[in-house]
Amino acid sequence: MVSKQIASRGITDLNVLEAMSKVQRHLFVSEALMDQAYGDFPLPIGEQQTISQPYIVAEMTQALQLREEDRVLEIGTGSGYQAAIIAEIVFRVYTIERIRSLFIKTRKLFDELHYHNIVTKYSDGTSGWKDESPFDAIIVTAGAPEIPETLVSQLAVGGRMVIPVGTQYSQELIKLTRDENDVHKTALGGCRFVKLIGEYGWRNQ
Repeated sequence: MVSKQIASRGITDLNVLEAMSKVQRHLFVSEALMDQAYGDFPLPIGEQQTISQPYIVAEMTQALQLREEDRVLEIGTGSGYQAAIIAEIVFRVYTIERIRSLFIKTRKLFDELHYHNIVTKYSDGTSGWKDESPFDAIIVTAGAPEIPETLVSQLAVGGRMVIPVGTQYSQELIKLTRDENDVHKTALGGCRFVKLIGEYGWRNQ
């Protein structure tokens, strides 16, 4: 999967490639879908949510320019796969999930896999995690109608954020970098994610 689907398509960050090689994606999908776990496409995980395709996971992780000492906030725990990839690289991952059944299931999986550097929270992710901010990096794994200022405000100086922004049906992957004076945005290309539901995202189900 890593050599054919990820490295061959321009992912060059060695930490990302190593993490993608180490984390077993089939552990994050249902038993019925395990035979499809390493295909380069999203898969359903229940509750109308998906596990992102491996290339998108790698692209977003690389765009965060992660360092070993980083503290990272993830909005949308989902299957837990993206958080596990990041946890292989950084000091600590804080991840928020708004769907209780997914939150419970994924917290149990993190414990079973001994990801002691992943901290979970059951809440509206669009509000972020103010008590633990600022973060060196923030990753949003659902499509937002606009970039929530609540999350931008929790980004440290020098921090990076990756978030899909657009309509309910298609988005542009945006990278933000914060310096002492401003926030700079770069478009990384088209993508399609489930809706970011919450006070500062899509309000409707």
